[in-house]
Amino acid sequence: MAPTNKETNAERIKKLRSAMTIGYNALIIVVVFILCAFIIGRTSSVMENKVEDLTSALNVQLKLNIQNYLSKMETTGTLIFATPEVYEYDALNPTVDEYEALNIEDKIGDKLMELCNMENYVDFGIVYRNNHTTGKISNGTINLFGDKLYSELESIITRERTNDGWAAGCFDDYKRIYYVKQVNENTLFVASFYTYELANVFVLPEDMEDMTVRLVSQENDIIYSSDEDEIGIKLPQKIVERVDDYSYAAVMDDEYLVTINNCGDNWRVISTIPKSIILNEMNDIQLSTTLIACAVAVLAIVFSCILSSKLTNPVNTMVTDLDTKARLDRLTGINNKRAFEEEVEQIISDGRYIKRKGVLLIIDVDNFKGVNDNLGHSYGDLVLANIGNILRNTFRSTDCLGRIGGDEFAVYISIDKSEEKECMNIITSKCEALCEAFRNNYTGDDNNYKISASIGASITPDHGSEFETLYKCADKALYCSKKKGKDTYTIYDNSLQEAGEPDET
Repeated sequence: MAPTNKETNAERIKKLRSAMTIGYNALIIVVVFILCAFIIGRTSSVMENKVEDLTSALNVQLKLNIQNYLSKMETTGTLIFATPEVYEYDALNPTVDEYEALNIEDKIGDKLMELCNMENYVDFGIVYRNNHTTGKISNGTINLFGDKLYSELESIITRERTNDGWAAGCFDDYKRIYYVKQVNENTLFVASFYTYELANVFVLPEDMEDMTVRLVSQENDIIYSSDEDEIGIKLPQKIVERVDDYSYAAVMDDEYLVTINNCGDNWRVISTIPKSIILNEMNDIQLSTTLIACAVAVLAIVFSCILSSKLTNPVNTMVTDLDTKARLDRLTGINNKRAFEEEVEQIISDGRYIKRKGVLLIIDVDNFKGVNDNLGHSYGDLVLANIGNILRNTFRSTDCLGRIGGDEFAVYISIDKSEEKECMNIITSKCEALCEAFRNNYTGDDNNYKISASIGASITPDHGSEFETLYKCADKALYCSKKKGKDTYTIYDNSLQEAGEPDET
């Protein structure tokens, strides 16, 4: 039994109320949470900027600390030049007798030991080209470099202007950091300290104890790290990706805040701290703000349940009608060219149809120009509308129908697996039925004006797997049908590859 008007109206009002209630609730939720997100985002941005500034300032201070520490060692090293014997004495000079050499080296050694007592050095001495040493040169250094002591230490000198240089990780040993200065052609001044001494240089405030501070070489080797397990390994790639293009920067993303500063000798101070730690307080603010937003949203939803609106459903209906009209040909009631192409492309690309065959038929109405010329365009429109009915009556509801030109139509047929063996029979029977339907279609006041159909067919995937390719093949087959005298059909094959374009009819 069909519903009464009263029932229909009641149902319409119910749907309208439901739709508008949902819409109003959604709007309230969106507004509330946009405000919530804005407050959280703004607060987070301000806090992030402050933390970034503080961390950058801290990293600059750490850079200055290491620079001062290294500079102090360099300055201490220059004090040895206050003793002329240091830079005048040449251990390889054959004119200096052994006794004189011992006296000079003792004097140099005393001076070095006097200076060495000022700091906690591992090495603080002189190395001569013949690998002879004076002052404080540790067994660890001698054993590390062996008989290449002088040559390896000399290779550390990289600064031409001051004839000195720094190095760490010699022979992959990161226990010591070395400073070497050229005294004269055959003499090197060498000083070193244990890497762990940098713990006294990279001192962090209590509230930044979760920060990892590293001294990193140009090759991204970690010379020192507040995480001792990292010393001597490569800087983690996830950190390298964040800082490799920078000399001085603070970079914050969703995971880390990274600050970097060059500190000379191609070394960099790189500090990292997880963003989740530095914004720990922000998490509490976010939680409180979110809870308040949820409470406001719930109140708004409860309030909206008593409201209704009468706009949403008519608007949706109007949009649906407009969309349908945009896809259908107004004369025939079948798909227009754009809608037909889109639907066929979707069918072809759909995974469910990959192993199925499809047939594209291009149908040209023979003698239609004569209908317009002799019977008028209004009558021609009636003929086109009737052709739409012919196509609907000839093909299944699951087949795709379309008007793709003035008097040109198209049909796409999907053939089930069970029908694939009879594929050609299906195509033939459909084409013959269509031609027959057109033959029986007479026009004119006296039903004495005849139209017919010329058809070209192509098959997927045999002739292509895209609409454009299938269309070109079917169009060549259509041209062949025209050449045969019209009112017939042709199925594309390779012999039609060089066929030309159809003439206008």
